[in-house]
Amino acid sequence: MKEMLKNIVYAGIGAAFLTKEKIEELKGELIEKGKMSQEEGKQFVDDLLRKSEKAKDQLDLWINKRVEDRIKQLNLATKDEIAELQRKIEELQVATNRSDGE
Repeated sequence: MKEMLKNIVYAGIGAAFLTKEKIEELKGELIEKGKMSQEEGKQFVDDLLRKSEKAKDQLDLWINKRVEDRIKQLNLATKDEIAELQRKIEELQVATNRSDGE
C-alpha cells in the first residue's frame, strides 16, 4: 500500500510543483491516518522534495532548450550577439573620432 501510494504521488507531474508546506501537510495526513510511521513520513518528504527539485530542473532545461531552438528558427539575435555588435560600434566610433581629430 505504501509503495503504491508513493508511486501515485511521484507519477503525477503535479508532484514536481508541490510546495514543501503541501508535502509536509500530506505527510501529516498520512501519519495521522496510520498509513506511515514518522520515519517513513520523513523519508517520503525527503524523497518527494528531491524528486520535485529534479523535475523542476529538468523542466527548466527543457523550456530553455525549446526557447533557444525557437530563437534559432526565427533567426533572432541573441543578447550576446547584440552586445558584441554594440562593442564593435563603440570601437568604430572611437576609431572614427581619432581619425577625425588627426
